[in-house]
Formats: sequence, C-alpha cells, structure tokens
Amino acid sequence: MARLPRLALAGYPHHVVQRGNNRQPIFLDAADRETMAALLAEHARRQKVAVHAYVFMDSQFHLLATPQEEGGLSLLMQAVGRAYVRYFNQRHGRTGTLWDGRYRSAVLQAERWLLPCMASFDLAPVREGLCSEPADFRWSSHGHYAGLRSDRLITPHRLYWELGNTPFARDAAYAALVREGVSGADEAALAASSQGGWALGDADFVRALQQATPRRLTRARPGRPALVNSQEI
Repeated sequence: MARLPRLALAGYPHHVVQRGNNRQPIFLDAADRETMAALLAEHARRQKVAVHAYVFMDSQFHLLATPQEEGGLSLLMQAVGRAYVRYFNQRHGRTGTLWDGRYRSAVLQAERWLLPCMASFDLAPVREGLCSEPADFRWSSHGHYAGLRSDRLITPHRLYWELGNTPFARDAAYAALVREGVSGADEAALAASSQGGWALGDADFVRALQQATPRRLTRARPGRPALVNSQEI
C-alpha cells in the first residue's frame, strides 16, 4: 500500500518525532546534543520554521514547531538529518543510516494541545529515569520557559506569552502547568497522532483543516477505502 503524503501545513504547530534506527542512541554526549541544537537553530532560521519546544532524549528527539511556509518543515528536517548523520558518523567512526526512517509528525490544534505537548516534552526525561525533575535535564526547552536560561533555538508561541503579563508571571504559570502533569490519555493521543501522521484536535478543527488539504487527517474507519497519495510532501 502506498503511504500517505506527509501532513505539513504552514501556520500550524507540528509535533515532530525523529527516532534512531533500531532504537540506537543518536546522542552519545553533550557535544552531540549541542551540535543538534546548533543545526536546528541554523536551518530553522533558513527555512522560516519557529521552534517552540524540544527535547533530546538518548535515542530520539521531539520538536514542537510551526513552519511559516509550505514545505519548510520538511526542508528543515531533511537538512538537519543529513548534516547530523555526516557529523555523527565522522565523529564516532561509524557508517550507514542513523535514523529509523523518515520523521513522524502531527498537526496540533494549538489552543488544546500546544501547552500539553510542551509539558510532555519537559516530563519525558523524568518518565525515562534520566532525571528527577525537568529542571535537572539540560537538553530540553524547559530551562528556557522556567527562566533558568535563554535558548536561542526557541521562539515562544503566542499561547505562552498569554500565560502572564510579565516574565515572572509566565514562568510561574508554565511551571505550574508542568507540575500538574499530562494525563495518560493526552500522552497517548500525542504519541498516536505523531506516529500515524494525523491531525490532533476537535471535530471543528479537523473539518476546518480538511479544507486546506485533500490528504486524510484522521485514521480511516474499518471497511472504508483510504485516500492515498504516494507522493511525499
């Protein structure tokens, strides 16, 4: 069966996931993560993609990003993916692929899912036992939003600015949101939508989004034919 074209729409936040091949580590030390951050910052600027949040785990990384132009997200991920593999293979004396196929992504309804997605990124290292508190993990956007450091990779979304009228108020509101956590149902929805390449939002959001693309936005019901296009965006 031909695979669906990638769903990537300008002006909408996307949850992006790139995993290592066979779950192998893609970051072996701080230098690797610093290189990935630098590549993302460089190419996000070139492709006009706003990166709102990220987390660099050992064998995968997640981004929350909004492309300003059609195709910008795909161009960003292609450029970063190729450059990082060249760097990683040369530095660590290896050859061959690093990635588990193409990246996965989902378009999110910002008002419902953007902040939970950000909190999920912050909490991922805690869930995986890499740290006890989000602030202890250097390789995510949590430090930027918690007021611990300034991160040049980050472009805050308007919904973050709306959390408060001052930096202190925004930091406090965001910290409270992270402490509240993300429900198991929300974690499952974020994971399933990115894995399947579906839109994540309410029915009105999906209907409105469907006007912008002929590509199917939700999982097909059993027994119904799928709309498939073999070309990748």
